[in-house]
Amino acid sequence: MAYDRYVAICKPLHYLVIMRQRVCVVLVVVSCAGGFLHSVIQISTIYGLQFCGPNVIDHFTCDMYPLLKLICTDTYVIGILVVANGGLSSATVFLLLLISYGVILHSLKNVSQEGRWKALQTCGSHITVVVCFFVPCIFMYTRPAKTFPFDKSLSVFYTVITPMLNPLIYSLRNSETTNAMKKLWGKKGRLSIK
Repeated sequence: MAYDRYVAICKPLHYLVIMRQRVCVVLVVVSCAGGFLHSVIQISTIYGLQFCGPNVIDHFTCDMYPLLKLICTDTYVIGILVVANGGLSSATVFLLLLISYGVILHSLKNVSQEGRWKALQTCGSHITVVVCFFVPCIFMYTRPAKTFPFDKSLSVFYTVITPMLNPLIYSLRNSETTNAMKKLWGKKGRLSIK
């Protein structure tokens, strides 16, 4: 998404040439491969371990830190692997995204005021979604392997709320959607006055 926005804002006349189908397929494959690799590392980390005690975790999802509470052996090394796999990768991707948006916004100094405003709106909505997703993830996975009472709320935020906000933010940026909503609200306002 960041690369797409970079090309659309910084090289708009070359967009169709740069973002051809092959590039889009490569971007999708790389992101899917990254997610698959992340999952394989997490599964292989806990695959051969012995679990004891109750088989119920106090969490909404089968997350790594609550799962580590059920392991019979010392989980210090596994906790470090989780921080390296989850926390470090989340922090790295987040920093790369922020740097890419910084590059995009820095390149706008020679653009008209209207062009800067459009680019800032586009990047602002993307940065909002990125921050809403990555900040809780980084907080959850870059700390020692402990579970806190608010972890469940954070996991709901980045697994449910942020994906729900994403289409809402992008649909509100669509002029057809906003015009339809203005018409709908305008009709409701006139109906309530009568």
